[in-house]
Amino acid sequence: MLDQLINIVGKPNVLTGQDTAKWQKDWMKTYDADPIAVVRPNSTDQVSQIMALAHDTGTPVVPVGGNTGLVGGTSGSGMIMISLDRMNKVLDIDAPGRTMTVEAGVILSKMHDAADDLDLIFPLTFGAKGTAMIGGNLSTNAGGSNVVRYGNTRDLCLGLEVVLADGRVMDLMSALHKDNSGFDLRHLMIGAEGTLGIITKAVMKLFPKPKAYATATLAVKSLEDALDLLNDLQTATGGAVEAFEYMPAAYFDRYVQFMPRATMPFDTNHDVNILIEVAATAAADAILDDTGQSPVVARLEAALEVMFEKGVLIDAIIAQNEAQRRAMWERREAAGEFLFLGGPFVNTDIAVPPPKVAEFLAKATQRLTAIDPDVHEVVVSHLGDGNIHHTAFISRNDPDHIDAITEAIEDVAQDLRGSFSAEHGIGKSKLNTMARRKDLVAMDAMRAIKAALDPKGILNPGKVIPS
Repeated sequence: MLDQLINIVGKPNVLTGQDTAKWQKDWMKTYDADPIAVVRPNSTDQVSQIMALAHDTGTPVVPVGGNTGLVGGTSGSGMIMISLDRMNKVLDIDAPGRTMTVEAGVILSKMHDAADDLDLIFPLTFGAKGTAMIGGNLSTNAGGSNVVRYGNTRDLCLGLEVVLADGRVMDLMSALHKDNSGFDLRHLMIGAEGTLGIITKAVMKLFPKPKAYATATLAVKSLEDALDLLNDLQTATGGAVEAFEYMPAAYFDRYVQFMPRATMPFDTNHDVNILIEVAATAAADAILDDTGQSPVVARLEAALEVMFEKGVLIDAIIAQNEAQRRAMWERREAAGEFLFLGGPFVNTDIAVPPPKVAEFLAKATQRLTAIDPDVHEVVVSHLGDGNIHHTAFISRNDPDHIDAITEAIEDVAQDLRGSFSAEHGIGKSKLNTMARRKDLVAMDAMRAIKAALDPKGILNPGKVIPS
């Protein structure tokens, strides 16, 4: 098999033994990968040939992009691991049509730079943007900070090219906004985590580059008051709020504890801190007045003044330049660097309707302290879309105790008609949760689709769908 793989991609691109070390651990370093080989194709045709070989021999295949996942989606042993890092070209940018056609191995920040050169943006963004690849973003339906305005990765994709389990290439590379020609197979592949096919190319949406930003860090009396502000600003700006992030006091406590040179936004560590960003694309909104202020900043200030008068806004800092804006975002984007330090923890990624976030947090605390009186919770949330990253630092690293904590979080989310997986995917770490929580009819449908498209079960086995 190794000889045949070498014939397909060349000897330098079939890595074995210690040469696979780079791919053996994902970002969380919780799950291991022990591949037969890491194969690095540079074209769809090569991916097709590799899959045909794997299908004929019944060899498992695990696709990998930037390997920045959080749920063990690239773990396993005795498999071929297909790295798409050589398929890293921006193939085309249609500025009038506002689309970008890319290979799956393009790093997210490269897409940002390519769009910026044409005064456009690709809006998907999160902390791992410098290493995450668009194929992985599509495979996990990644979210990030701008979902409140632009949606998840699924909402940003118009077309796909996918290599199926038997090596056939499915061409869905349309740039159409309307196409009702049968089942939407594109959406079926997005979020499937490589269990139904390997995404090799994509057509992604671009948007006008904002001409001006209004970015602020706020201390608000309550989450309910914060959501009132969000709704008011969405109305006042025509839906121009791009990000609405919640960072409580416990978040900043850990931030200054673990991050060198960390600075707090306020002199007092308030209970409810919000990072808000409003973006304006109209040229008129970038024209500065006599005081040097843009209209979009003026609208944000006017909304904040109303909140001050109501007594629900405690403090506010509005970024006056790009350096201050970046400093605000660095406090939020540092979460991945420090949230998992300092003892055994249980990390969950849940979503509830935004008005239910405060209720979720209160009920979760009540449930967790009954199980572990020494539990310490740290939360950060994409409050605008109801996504909560909840980390519970627990008193002992015991599997039964971890399961009890996890189930308690799931219970509260389910009671509020929420989801146990908002944006990180299922991978391996949430298989037990899928078995406990996913609708049984939906599970049967998922298994039927998997069996139809991958009858030998070779594509990323042991992920997403419980046995």
